[in-house]
Amino acid sequence: MSELRTGSTPLYQQLATRLREQIATGVFRPGDRLPSEDALCVEYGVSRITVRAALDQLVDSGLLWRKRGKGTFVSSRQVEQDLIHLTDFVEDMAAAGLQPSSRVTYWGEEPVPEDAAEALGLSGALPVVRLDRLRLADDVPIAFDVTYLPLRYGRLLDRETLERETIYHQLETQYGIPVIAGTFVVEAGLASNELARQLEVERGAPLLVIQRTSYSQARDPIYYQIRSYRADRVRYRLEVKRDYPDRRTHLMEFAPVFESEPE
Repeated sequence: MSELRTGSTPLYQQLATRLREQIATGVFRPGDRLPSEDALCVEYGVSRITVRAALDQLVDSGLLWRKRGKGTFVSSRQVEQDLIHLTDFVEDMAAAGLQPSSRVTYWGEEPVPEDAAEALGLSGALPVVRLDRLRLADDVPIAFDVTYLPLRYGRLLDRETLERETIYHQLETQYGIPVIAGTFVVEAGLASNELARQLEVERGAPLLVIQRTSYSQARDPIYYQIRSYRADRVRYRLEVKRDYPDRRTHLMEFAPVFESEPE
């Protein structure tokens, strides 16, 4: 009997728990489309408002995601990245066991915007190369990049090759310009109409936004990038340590005393 019972636990919460259990036990697997809202209403004997509230809860938790006009799907496992080493998109996806690919959606020269000018140390009057790419993992959209490069670097890149290779790889292997450092700013964001269309999520869906500036060995800014990840697909892990410069523990201070005592 699938119908839910009125009680102390709200019906939408009961439905969310049922669906969560079905996902955990493999009834619905990553990538599967859930039954329609109408079908769930009939199966569980609840209203559309109740079904939508339950689905909203699971979407907000990252367990489900919606594709406009297609339905609600079980999220694939999250890609976990660390912030210890500087890696590129291909390396990140390969480490997660996924096949990376890219689609260049825009390529052109235009005046540098204010935020990119500051990051790249350029005058606002100077043009830059702007490169927009949809990044995919196993052919599923996972991120959208907007990248700004000074002309001396941007004009070196081959648009067609960027469908298969990263900026890092092209500059290092073809021109001997390795990217060796980067600064990251990580914040939450919401999908605009355009990002929702590219990433196949609902407008206003949560995003993980990374603002990144990458540098050459001479600390010359090579590019400034805004990457918008689907929040249901990526998370970052950071290990930190507490630093005690020039401070000894009490055990170290008393160690000579212990060592001098007779056995």
